[in-house]
Amino acid sequence: MEITGKKIVITGGGRGMGKKFAVDLNNFGAEPYVLDVIQENLDALKDETGIPGKVVDVSKESEVETFFESYTAEHGAPDVLVNNAGITADALFIKKKGDEIKKFPLSNWEKVMNVNLTGVFLCAREAAFQMVKHGVKGVIINISSICRAGNLGQTNYSATKSAIDAMTVTWAKELSRYGIRVGAIAPGYINTEMVANIRQDVLDRIIGNIPVGRLGEMEEISQTVRFIIKNDFCTGRVLEVDGGMRI
Repeated sequence: MEITGKKIVITGGGRGMGKKFAVDLNNFGAEPYVLDVIQENLDALKDETGIPGKVVDVSKESEVETFFESYTAEHGAPDVLVNNAGITADALFIKKKGDEIKKFPLSNWEKVMNVNLTGVFLCAREAAFQMVKHGVKGVIINISSICRAGNLGQTNYSATKSAIDAMTVTWAKELSRYGIRVGAIAPGYINTEMVANIRQDVLDRIIGNIPVGRLGEMEEISQTVRFIIKNDFCTGRVLEVDGGMRI
């Protein structure tokens, strides 16, 4: 699929990697539209680049359905969905300190599941529905993570990313009959605002475990988004972009 002129919806697009995807795709001639939960992020992006967006909670079925219906009515069905929205709420499964034993909070589990898993499911479902309804042979790209293999303190996050991989393969098989491709990207540690907040000594240890010896750059993940869009033989796969790191 050629990128120029394509309508692309990006969730979590108001900052970080999602913003980078939107700006780069815009520069390559696409028509990105971003979703975020913070209006200020959307306003700043619109002021900087002219890229439009809307506040949508991807974990809420009614909001996601309403958005894709109204978007399609105004612009036509999307050609591409980039399922980028995600959050973390880390904690150890069980933590003992002295005589006190703490359990992984159910609230941490639920809020990460709601955004990272249910949100991906809802947005992909609604995008695919509109693509099929209007005969668009589109692309869905899900953002997974190196943590899909399991990571200390991230029971919830790791579980959602592993599930995203399975959904990617399932949807690729089911949607191929409609000409829709589905792929995923599993980034390693990328130089984002979130990673920049990691304590320096911890960050140094992380970088020490990356064979290429540095953090990834957002541009390198953005390149991979464009690769999946453009390569019509790429579907049902999770592309690892992690500098060779394993966790």
